[in-house]
Amino acid sequence: QVQLVESGGGLVQTGGSLRLSCAASGQSISSYAVGWFRQAPGKERQVVSVITRIGRGTYYADSVKGRFTISRDNAKNTVYLQMNSLKPEDTAVYYCAADRQDGIYYRRNDDYELWGQGTQVTVSS
Repeated sequence: QVQLVESGGGLVQTGGSLRLSCAASGQSISSYAVGWFRQAPGKERQVVSVITRIGRGTYYADSVKGRFTISRDNAKNTVYLQMNSLKPEDTAVYYCAADRQDGIYYRRNDDYELWGQGTQVTVSS
């Protein structure tokens, strides 16, 4: 079983950048598609981005398209989310999730079996 640990969150000003990491342990993450999700206070957890097992397919929510980039380094067992031009509305707890089913159309919370504990991202105005 893969365990996922997110890191890289923090406090940043509007327009700033952060890079989140999702490190896997226990098994190779190369067998899993990975999604980044976020949950703002009082809101449902929603998909931000998805990457397929070998990284050929990616998906971005409209709200982050052009600002966020998902990538993976299977040799390092890590998936990244580069977040640029951050806005206050990006403030949320960010979670990475993994599942063996592969494809960019898996965007619902219940499409993913494995979840990290989350990392807080706060963007100040």
